[in-house]
Amino acid sequence: MAMNSTRRKLAIGTWSAPKEGNIYGKLTLNVEPALAYIERVKEQTGQKVTLTHFVGKAVAMALAKSPGLNGRILWGKYIQHETVDISYLVVLEGGGDLAKAKIRDLDKKPLEAVATELRALAEKLRAGKDKEFEATKSTLKLIPRFLVRPLLWVTGWLASSLGLSIGALGVSKFPFGSAIITSVGMFGLDEGFVPPTPFARVPIYVLVGAVSPRPTVVNGEIVIQKQLTITATLDHRFVDGFEGGQLAKTVRAVFEHPHMLDVPKDGVPAKVEAPKADAKAEAKADEKAPTA
Repeated sequence: MAMNSTRRKLAIGTWSAPKEGNIYGKLTLNVEPALAYIERVKEQTGQKVTLTHFVGKAVAMALAKSPGLNGRILWGKYIQHETVDISYLVVLEGGGDLAKAKIRDLDKKPLEAVATELRALAEKLRAGKDKEFEATKSTLKLIPRFLVRPLLWVTGWLASSLGLSIGALGVSKFPFGSAIITSVGMFGLDEGFVPPTPFARVPIYVLVGAVSPRPTVVNGEIVIQKQLTITATLDHRFVDGFEGGQLAKTVRAVFEHPHMLDVPKDGVPAKVEAPKADAKAEAKADEKAPTA
């Protein structure tokens, strides 16, 4: 879909976010190649890398291939972001609070660097040393409950649409980037869907479930395979079925071929190619297709 196509113009003019226009999708993936890759990275770097880091990297690479999704809406038009920034949700106070940790240029960073940066940001948040987050908490404590919603709407629009920083409120420009990643796998939940956060104004919310052994068919045989379900809540003003499918193809390709995450010494990320459709299947589809 073109960046400011008729469909996008109609969607922007018709829907408000996130009250309507959300679509949902999920992928169930063979996670064994990814786990093997993560173990290799751990051995080589000594860094604590997890599947949540891996998923964030895969999503960032998918967004880098889809510039029409890596952006924001302002004055009824789509504007592309200059970088691919992803936010992870960090659990605070034993689950009593949540905060975001944004990683800039995530698509260009090796997996171990993502893990190191996210851990540092999380430790800073949990220690109460993140000035922006602490300023936001202090401000919200002083605001009457009935003013919270309009205040968040205004600050969300100023920061996430206009790209302004509001120091007094502890708000930086584009605070959430283009996607939010969170996980329930640590709680033993197989899957779920992230409810949209109106003031974040991002098009994609991704939730990582738990890894579990499941029966599946491989080469005509039933085998037990470690699998992971990833779900996404998508803003339909940005993402339609075709683009959602392209995102899914890229993420699936990264899980099937994790070496795509390797960043060469020249700093240029490896090119990600979505898996090609089976030629025989395409031929059969062409035979069944109606002719003019």
